[in-house]
Formats: sequence, structure tokens, C-alpha cells
Amino acid sequence: MALPRPCGDFKRSWEADEAVFPTAFSRGALAAFLLLLGLAPLAAGDFWLYLLNLCGIALVGAQGLNILTGFTGQISLGHGAFVGVGGYTVGILATRLNVNPVVALLAAGVAAALVGLLFGLPSLRIKGFYLAMATLAAQFILEYLFMRAAPLTGGAQGLFVERPALAGLAIDSDAKFFYLIMTVAALATAGARNLLRTDVGRCFVAIRDRDIAAELIGVNLFAYKLLAFALSSFFAGLAGGLLAYYVQAINPQGFTVLLSVDYLAMIIIGGLGSVLGATFGAVFITLLPELLKLAIDAVGGWLPIENIFPALREIIFGLLIVLFLLREPEGLAKLWWDVKAYWKLWPFAY
Repeated sequence: MALPRPCGDFKRSWEADEAVFPTAFSRGALAAFLLLLGLAPLAAGDFWLYLLNLCGIALVGAQGLNILTGFTGQISLGHGAFVGVGGYTVGILATRLNVNPVVALLAAGVAAALVGLLFGLPSLRIKGFYLAMATLAAQFILEYLFMRAAPLTGGAQGLFVERPALAGLAIDSDAKFFYLIMTVAALATAGARNLLRTDVGRCFVAIRDRDIAAELIGVNLFAYKLLAFALSSFFAGLAGGLLAYYVQAINPQGFTVLLSVDYLAMIIIGGLGSVLGATFGAVFITLLPELLKLAIDAVGGWLPIENIFPALREIIFGLLIVLFLLREPEGLAKLWWDVKAYWKLWPFAY
């Protein structure tokens, strides 16, 4: 007599419980999403392709900050400057040494990681608001160096970077850049997600939840905090390197504290400590200014609001952060999980 099939989603091993895509449906949905993403350059216009590329670059940087702040609980207001370190590293290597683009991108990540290690040293002694001030100081110090180290950085004028070429193929269009950026974004997302399944990721979460208890059970706080800063900054450096190649011009005005605030808004609105939330937040914050522009253009004919876009953007950013902190602290990721749970149980109420 055959045993009845289970009526729920049960696991019989730790590996099955920790699987990223545990069901055939989730794996099929991922394959369908990747297929549609791969076909996007064929259907999207230049403007939307440009926005998709910016979303991919923002996603890499957001996953890095999520490792530091979301996984490990270390607040950083200097992430934008670490992105700048990566951008300037690529700019210097590409314009003056003609280094291979892959090597330049990896060097950008390593350079940002080393700088992140340096400015992560105070994290053993301070945390919370005081650590935020220390990383804000790092932001201002690096901004000053970007501006004043003119022989390397070009000063206020910045650096101009030529489009890269891989294996003899020039990456000279938005469509070609789309595949490069999305490949790096996919690797960064997969790396961040799998990090949570490792001992290192669990140590990060333990430090975030209760650092004293984590230290009592043998977690080396100093080593793991520095590792979190290094990994976070490595992702930021990759994002900065991609940005330098893509926009072809970098200057200190592109890596101010406002960029750090944007990244912090991404992981707060998307959902702290969630890889999916960082993805949602990066896309949302990148598209928000363009959506606001479209809305202003739509109502600009009968409301005098054409000249208040910069202020309106900052006001909406602030309101969204406060709204999510008050109403949905787990961000857009929690809303997505609620929708999935509803349809998983539909049409039953339980």
C-alpha cells in the first residue's frame, strides 16, 4: 500500500532546508526571469536600458552595504566614498596603465576593501551612532582626497575613462554593458545570499543580534567586523569600477555623502538583512527620481512644481524611510513575502 503524499513543504535534511531554490517551481521561475532579463536589451529602449544598467550597478553596491549593516549590524555613512575608491582605481588603471578591464575591476574591489579595513578599525571600540560618525568622517576624508590628490584623481575635473574591451570585443553600447553589469550583479547577489549559509555569515548575524553573547561563544568580534567592512567595501569597489567604465567620467561630486544616504535608503526601504530586499531597494531608489520626473511632467501643466524636483526628491526619500521604519520595518521584501504567502494559501483562509 502506497503511503500518502505529504500535504506540506517538508524537509528531511539540513541541506534541503538551507537550499536557496528548494522547489522545482522556484527554479523554473528563476530560469524564466533570467531568460526575460537576457532578452531585455532587445525590447527596452535606450533610456530604459540606461536605467536598468544603473539599477544593476546600484544592486552590487547595495548588496555590499547590506552585508555590513543588514547582516552584521554595523552602520556606515561612508559607503559612497568606498564606491568612489573603486571608481578612481579603475580610472587610474585604465587611463594610465591600460590594465585589462577584469583585472581593473578586481583591483577596484581590493583597493576599496583595503580602505574599508582601515576605516573599520574603530568598530571594535565603538558602535551605533558613534560608528556612524566615524564612517561619516571617512566619507569626508576620502572626498577631500578625491578633490586634492589631483595628480592621481584629476581633482575637480576628474578622470575620463574609455569603454572597456573583453576578449577583443568592445563593450561600446548600453546593450553590451547590460550583460556585463548584470553578470557582475548576479554574481554579487549569489555571493551575498550564499554568505548567509556559511559559518562566516552566521557569525555576522550573531554579532548583529547580540555581540556580547557572540563573543562569549567564541566569535572573534574584531576579526569578523573587519571582514564585514572588507567584504562590504569590496562590493562597493566593484560597483564604483562598473560605474566608471559605464559613465566614462568620474569626479568628486559623484561620490558625496548623498550617495551614501542613497545606499542606506536602498537597504532600509528594501529590507535590512535581506538579499532580496537589497535588490528591491536598489531598483526602487534608482527608478524613483525618474518616476518623479514623469509625474511632474504629467501634472506640470496645471501645477507650478517644475522647479522643485530636487527638494521634492529629498522630501519623498525622507518620508519613505520614516514610513517604512514605522509601518513596515522589514521593507519591500516583507511585502513580497506577504503576497507570496497569500497566494500560497489561496483560496483557503488558513
